[in-house]
Amino acid sequence: MKNLLVAIVFVLAAASVNAQAFEGSGDQKMQIGANFQDNATGIVVSYDYGLGENFSIGVSSSYALDVPNIINADFDHRIDLKARFNANLGSVLKMGDNVDVYPGLDLGLKNFGAHLGVRYFFSDGFGIFSEIGTPLAKYKTGSLTDAEELHNQFVFSIGASFNLN
Repeated sequence: MKNLLVAIVFVLAAASVNAQAFEGSGDQKMQIGANFQDNATGIVVSYDYGLGENFSIGVSSSYALDVPNIINADFDHRIDLKARFNANLGSVLKMGDNVDVYPGLDLGLKNFGAHLGVRYFFSDGFGIFSEIGTPLAKYKTGSLTDAEELHNQFVFSIGASFNLN
């Protein structure tokens, strides 16, 4: 019974928060988290800047940390840097002020790709995010080595999101 009461209080508190997941033009968000892909786990950092009511641009960088020794992955295989464009649809989908769903496109050092993410803010400054991404067009065609496959495949990221406004 005590656990049920704590859960109900938590849900009501989270539902009553008046946090803004995306505020439109001038909005600034930073995210840091872990990313997961075949043969590697790593860190991802991204920054988004709102240009309009429902779209933003930004940059994202990820670095593969946990790469098996059998994969000869140098620094240039482990790191990726991307420019990104997001369509921030939380308000369009009427999901509430503290939720943002953002499909987008990204242009990176390894490929041209797409991503789909969601942010949930617990307060005005702090929230969580989850994002999936996949390449649409790889710069190198043909058979890729395991090291070249890093950042050139489906990726899942999860972590913390911060409002910089």
